[in-house]
Amino acid sequence: MKSALRLAIIVFSFLALLSACGGGGGDDIHLPSVFAGKWTWVSGSNAADQAGIYGTKGTAAASNLPGARMRAASWLDSGGKLWLFGGSGYDSAGFISTLNDLWEFDPITLEWTWVSGSNLRYEPGTYGTKGVAAPSNVPGARYSAISWSDSQGNLWLFGGYGYVSAGNFGELNDLWKYAPATLEWTWVSGSNTADQLGVYGTKGTADSSNFPGARSGAVSWLDSSGKLWLFGGSGYDSAGRSSVLNDLWKFDPTTLEWTWVSGSDTADQLGVYGTKGVAAPSNVPGARDMAVSWRDSQDKLWLFGGWGWGSDLAGNVLYLNDLWKYDPVTLEWTWVSGTNALNQAGIYGTKGTAAPHNFPGSRFSAVSWLDSSGKLWLFGGDGNDSAGTFGSLNDLWKYDSTTLEWTWVSGSNLRYESGTYGTRRVAAPSNVPGARYSAVSWIDSRGKLWLFGGDGYSAGNQGWLNDLWRYGR
Repeated sequence: MKSALRLAIIVFSFLALLSACGGGGGDDIHLPSVFAGKWTWVSGSNAADQAGIYGTKGTAAASNLPGARMRAASWLDSGGKLWLFGGSGYDSAGFISTLNDLWEFDPITLEWTWVSGSNLRYEPGTYGTKGVAAPSNVPGARYSAISWSDSQGNLWLFGGYGYVSAGNFGELNDLWKYAPATLEWTWVSGSNTADQLGVYGTKGTADSSNFPGARSGAVSWLDSSGKLWLFGGSGYDSAGRSSVLNDLWKFDPTTLEWTWVSGSDTADQLGVYGTKGVAAPSNVPGARDMAVSWRDSQDKLWLFGGWGWGSDLAGNVLYLNDLWKYDPVTLEWTWVSGTNALNQAGIYGTKGTAAPHNFPGSRFSAVSWLDSSGKLWLFGGDGNDSAGTFGSLNDLWKYDSTTLEWTWVSGSNLRYESGTYGTRRVAAPSNVPGARYSAVSWIDSRGKLWLFGGDGYSAGNQGWLNDLWRYGR
């Protein structure tokens, strides 16, 4: 009995030591849930406005780092690598503007590789022939694009605001596919000129002539059958008018056809909320951009917040905290949580405790994850804190779609908090990223949450960031 007790004490002490050390970089040790909930500063700088260190294209190195940036696009590939593209930020010369560099991060070696695109700003796109991959093809520099990763390991990129050719820039509606196996881009759909209006066709009917109008700040999903979905953003409707949108689209990578599924073909639509928790054919979120999205294990599409229209008939366009669910089978939206009003303060409750009255404040340009147990996670953005004051946030939230309750997990309930970095690659309960918006996120094959960059607060100063964080056990 005494030997068994000693063994139990040794095992417990060993696990506690591993937890205190953060398990090292890229570990695959899964500690008990009691050790969950620590941030680790993994890579990048704890100061703002850093230039990129590109190294040699195609070669990983410990010294390589993407420059500080915001509104980039991100993917997780089938091998567990994290990918990052473009955004608005710093190139290799320390100049700030719009980028088209493609990076890969290996969570095991903790090294970045510059894979494609330029190490300089303002690069135009090279489209080649639609549908034909080529080594010379590359999307132009852009920010606020959207992205998907498919089951074959391909990375998909749509739209944003940026460059199609030299001197020709604006809102984009080009769809691209990148194959990591061949290192080649393919221009798949949409136009190679800017500011295109949408061609909607008939709602619910796929057609080769359909395509979404040019836009930035939309949100995306990939369903279990491999279809790409996008919603809203700021861009061009069917009449060529540029404003915020609430159209929902589906793209089939096999037929290469778009289907307009839900919402309006004209901009600036109010939300139709109906009764909270009740699906209805008439329900639809209002037009918005810079929202966040998730897809759950039942193939439901989830949408939260953004900048746009609630149900305010006074004509106000501000910040939202409404949570919606869309069922691709019934084609119905459900208003699930939050309010149908604008600029709501957060109700935080007690950190770590779920409650039916908790909900994040209104915000845009947050980041989101879906964990392996189906929980929805939300971090930061620009929005309203617990006092109803607007600013950059660093609060981490978890939503349980079974209990319909939010939990404030980490970070502050007030705006403008600086980061606490601790020691690089060592997890600690006191570590936390600073407040920020327009960062990017991933969830890796081990269920860990990853966060990169954005515009916000590092260790005491404000600017554009290139810090990489990991959250989890």
